[in-house]
Amino acid sequence: MEAYYSRKYVRIFNGDVVEVLNALPQECIDLIFADPPYNLSNGGFTCHAGKRVSVNKGKWDESKGIEEDFNFHYKWIEACKRVLKPNGSLWISGTYHSIYTCGYILQKQGWHFINDICWFKPNASPNLACRMFTASHETLIWVRKKKNAKHFFNYELAKSLEGKEDFLKKPNRQMRSVWAISTPKNGEKRYGKHPTQKPEALLERIVLVCSKENDLVLDPFCGSGTTGVAALKNNRKFVGIDSEKDYLDKIAIPRIKDVLNQGNLSPFKEKGEMSVSENEEEYGLLP
Repeated sequence: MEAYYSRKYVRIFNGDVVEVLNALPQECIDLIFADPPYNLSNGGFTCHAGKRVSVNKGKWDESKGIEEDFNFHYKWIEACKRVLKPNGSLWISGTYHSIYTCGYILQKQGWHFINDICWFKPNASPNLACRMFTASHETLIWVRKKKNAKHFFNYELAKSLEGKEDFLKKPNRQMRSVWAISTPKNGEKRYGKHPTQKPEALLERIVLVCSKENDLVLDPFCGSGTTGVAALKNNRKFVGIDSEKDYLDKIAIPRIKDVLNQGNLSPFKEKGEMSVSENEEEYGLLP
């Protein structure tokens, strides 16, 4: 399978997520961050920038019914397990529309839970119905393939990170499982808006704490490319998959090109050329 976009350090594929994952080499990925469809495009309305707007995001986010939605999540999670290295780890983000389904599937497939994170959004949109609590968080599940797997966790870095983007994080204190990180900044949307775009601060934290330099990071639903931006800025390699060519062309690839053209932007290293290498066998094997 030929990559839709290919440059040193990067492979992006446009196609069905399960088909692409099954075409990748077995146990080649160090870290996976997945933000799958929430299947909440149901004709309802929400509030955005003070205006009443549709919740419909596109055909890709429409529910096909409980059974078919379950089977979709089961297949892509199973395919992720095949490509993840024995000591790699997987993150899944979602709301109640999908995260509990994914959590149940992870249990059925024998994954081992490391943490669940409550990502609190201080600037979340208000609700219009005024008949329920305002949704202002998402749940992130962090798992490894087996209980005895030795996943990577940079405890000292997590402890030392300051709370510039998270007022709950205190310097030189253990990082807790509630993160207060705002939704994407305007500058992160300069090429356009993706309806489920994640903030760079969220992905940078995950990439820095849960992977090492030169590691290969995968996002099977890469959308606006935020995972790729966070990986490349911090000297990781990136593989992205998305079924929506329009988002890749207009948002994800331009954002990734910006990072590659600027070189290493990591705040933890001297500025200069990126140090990641393509010589590792599993990277060279990527289609």
